[in-house]
Amino acid sequence: MNRLREKYIKDITPALMSKFNYKSVMEVPKVEKIVINIGVGDAVQNAKALDTAVEELTQITGQKPVVTRAKKSIAGFRLREGMAIGAKVTLRGERMYQFLDKLIAVSLPRVRDFRGISTKSFDGRGNYTLGVKEQLIFPEIDYDKVNKVRGMDIVIVTTAKTDEESRELLTQLGMPFQK
Repeated sequence: MNRLREKYIKDITPALMSKFNYKSVMEVPKVEKIVINIGVGDAVQNAKALDTAVEELTQITGQKPVVTRAKKSIAGFRLREGMAIGAKVTLRGERMYQFLDKLIAVSLPRVRDFRGISTKSFDGRGNYTLGVKEQLIFPEIDYDKVNKVRGMDIVIVTTAKTDEESRELLTQLGMPFQK
């Protein structure tokens, strides 16, 4: 069993139950899934750019990403409906805990000038979105093989009803929020 999941079951669940006065264990918020999304805008001119993004996302998550396609045509961006413009991965269960553990313990501390992540990125329903400026912070990515620095969005979806509950859950899991 994963280190983070064990910590959640043994320590975090009782702590949250006493803090928010839950009557049942089932009310305690938990991390449901993590969605990682990379938008590859230059895939319009260069189809190879998307392949490298898909490959990097596979290395980072250990799961094959789904290629996302344009919903609308936008003439200004030379974009037609149905063109491949990104990739996303949805992690659940064991892989999700492994990725979250790696993100908190290894990747985020590798960010340059890191002072903690913003507490303002909650959506009002207990989900947290985190933008990463470069894929190089992940240990799987080989610095020499990277042809272009790409950012990504990491959305952590929880079963929490409010942002306060979600923030408490993520803080207990070890997310380095700004003080």
